[in-house]
Amino acid sequence: MNKLVKTAVAASAFAAFPVVASAHPGLHAAGFADGFIHPFTGADHLLAMTAVGYWAGQLPGRARLVIPAAFAVIMALGAALGFHAQAPAVIEYGIAASVAVMGFLIAFNVVMPLAPAAGLVGLFAVFHGFAHGAEAPAAATEILFFSGFMLASLALQAVGVGVAALRPGAMLTRLTGAAVALGGLWLLAAA
Repeated sequence: MNKLVKTAVAASAFAAFPVVASAHPGLHAAGFADGFIHPFTGADHLLAMTAVGYWAGQLPGRARLVIPAAFAVIMALGAALGFHAQAPAVIEYGIAASVAVMGFLIAFNVVMPLAPAAGLVGLFAVFHGFAHGAEAPAAATEILFFSGFMLASLALQAVGVGVAALRPGAMLTRLTGAAVALGGLWLLAAA
């Protein structure tokens, strides 16, 4: 299979996630496996985390590692805040906006200096982390649940970096980014 076909298949799979409302609390019990599954239960988290990795993969140098790491660390802090609180409505808007913005950043191949790029994904990570923490089951063991969703989040970002490393070409990247951005706009309208 040639590189273009592989890239098209990967990008199609990335863009084809069903864009559904992100109401997915209550689907989990309490441990590591439940935390790991959590990011896969909503298109909002799937798209945003994979898009963060894809965008990081488009950036030069250390950004490929720093951007996903910044997202993960700040998401963990947001989760700690959200674990003992109910997520306010603004959290869902922040998550939806993160999907839309990440899609636009990918579509337009936006390159930023490392610090502002890390700050931007860090802002988005607070929303995602808070939602993960707030949606954790009451019986959850914090460290196990958090470890699970952190590993899953890093895996999703790694998929994004990996797809970007295939160098899919400007047109496919623009189409993928546009699909993600449209998904984010739909999530904003549904929030």
